[in-house]
Amino acid sequence: MKTVVTGASGHVGINLIRALISKGRQVRALSHLSDKGLEGLKVEYSKGDVGNISSLLDAFEGANIVYHLAAHISLMMDDWPRCSDVNITGTANVVEACRLSRVRRLVHFSSIHALCQEPFSKPVDESRPHVDSTKSPPYDRSKAAGEIIVRKAIEDGLNAIIINPTAVVGPYDYRPSHFGLALLQMAKGKLPVLIEGGFDWVDVRDVVDYAIKAEERAPAGSNYLLSGEWLSVKEVADIVASVMGNKAPSLVCPMSLARACSPLVTLSSRLVGARPIFTTASLNALVSNHHILHDKATRELGYNPRPFRETIADTIQWFKDNGYLNPK
Repeated sequence: MKTVVTGASGHVGINLIRALISKGRQVRALSHLSDKGLEGLKVEYSKGDVGNISSLLDAFEGANIVYHLAAHISLMMDDWPRCSDVNITGTANVVEACRLSRVRRLVHFSSIHALCQEPFSKPVDESRPHVDSTKSPPYDRSKAAGEIIVRKAIEDGLNAIIINPTAVVGPYDYRPSHFGLALLQMAKGKLPVLIEGGFDWVDVRDVVDYAIKAEERAPAGSNYLLSGEWLSVKEVADIVASVMGNKAPSLVCPMSLARACSPLVTLSSRLVGARPIFTTASLNALVSNHHILHDKATRELGYNPRPFRETIADTIQWFKDNGYLNPK
């Protein structure tokens, strides 16, 4: 069975390809800029990007299954053009290429960010409406719009399913991801002040394993929230400190003060060429719903995410083994 993965060199893509290979799948990786993290894996490479439908048609030729992971992940409030190009237009191109190539099934990776978090008094499940406010971060709005495109295609007869993971954490985080970067700073003791708030975190290995189960079992049109465990930033830092055997930061900045300072922090990070961890968009995410349900995935797929402490321990060990952290 030929399986194509867009966004193959991303954090989720690298883990997904490893899981697919372990199941004996023939995998074709669509990569745009880099193949880092895929070295030594038994995969077929196809160069291209989701903005070029001709390259998608080449990549999808003879494919039974397409996993669409390619996305522009952004924590910036002024990043709409790039988010729109990749997450909306790119998704529309993938849908059209699947149709023209007669792909048997599309697995579209959306995000918890595509769904409204409010009201906080009620748990979030698959029935939540999509984000549509222009005040929402560009990433959130673009992922919602991309998911709506896939849903419309499903109504028109496309065999597709949708996966909405929460904040993904785990090994093989080569770049590293935004949260991987924060995790490294915590582990190195370079994050002396924490921010009020938290999020629902999920292990990337659980996400890819159950995405594959959904691809194999779920009826066309199904969608699944794959959540894990809601923890505050302070609780995450405490776990990191416990794993590292050092002391966690004790200072927690109130959200109101963090919001006031975020434009300056973002500007200073850009001036030195660094990726800012705390921006207006990321602070919006930390004011999140504490109850993200995965009941549907548990009921239909047997979904059972692992304890988050195990995820943190495995991720830090991977960072140590690959030179991101001093093993000592």
